[in-house]
Amino acid sequence: MRQIINNKQFDEERSLYNLKNANVVDCIFAGEADGESVLKEARDVDLKGCSFSLRYPLWHVRKFSMEDVTMDELSRAAIWYSSDAVIKNSVLGGIKAVRECSNISITGCKINSPEFGWKSQGISLKDTKVMAEYLFMDSRDVVLDNVEMKGKYSFQYMENLEISNSVLDTKDAFWHSKNVTVYNSIIKGEYLGWFSEGLRLVDCKIIGTQPLCYCKNLKLENCTMEDTDLAFEYSEVDADIHSHILSVKNPKSGIIIAGSIGEEIWEEPVMECSCQVITRDCCKSGCPMKMRRAV
Repeated sequence: MRQIINNKQFDEERSLYNLKNANVVDCIFAGEADGESVLKEARDVDLKGCSFSLRYPLWHVRKFSMEDVTMDELSRAAIWYSSDAVIKNSVLGGIKAVRECSNISITGCKINSPEFGWKSQGISLKDTKVMAEYLFMDSRDVVLDNVEMKGKYSFQYMENLEISNSVLDTKDAFWHSKNVTVYNSIIKGEYLGWFSEGLRLVDCKIIGTQPLCYCKNLKLENCTMEDTDLAFEYSEVDADIHSHILSVKNPKSGIIIAGSIGEEIWEEPVMECSCQVITRDCCKSGCPMKMRRAV
């Protein structure tokens, strides 16, 4: 028989340790005792309408759900080493909220958590807003859909990441990442995607200085760029850009097709650069496509 815990307050160390087969409803996890790990090692628990203001509440938890739950900034390192979870319409507000977790679905949430999602696998975010200085570092098999995020050093050392219909306001995102695909999204930042491998951007808008350098197997399909200078340095690139690029510098190989390019910089390369750079006509009269430089 499933246990129901309703409208209670807990603040002691491991208050509900190893809780099993339970619904926890409208409970408060806070108080003078300031106890840690209140639901550690829980199994098959559903949390609804609860609020947390204690450290490490959900460590080593298996098969759980959270709905209309609030974790404030005192809920440090809230969900670690846990798996098989569904989190809906909740607020995750403490630093390092998710780490070394697997198979967690997050929908309709607000996340304000530096170092969110590190070393995790099988995480999905949908219809969610995120603020995180380091987001999903060294994680894999992650899916984002309709996510609005603001951060700095996002998606570093990731593998198998898919993003769609999102707005990413970040800095040097995707560094050293592998097998990342972004669809129909806006990506704003500096030094985007350096040292990435297998980065694919489809129907995206890229904003910011010095993007996409030192990349391997880089692909851009039907994209636009804004305020992008010194792009593609030493990258292996296949790019179809339907806009102006401020400048392109020493692309290593492949082909770049752009609406127009303000400046092509070919100077003092430290490796052989043989990329073709081609511009289409952007005028109304419709001149043919022209190759401006091939090295």
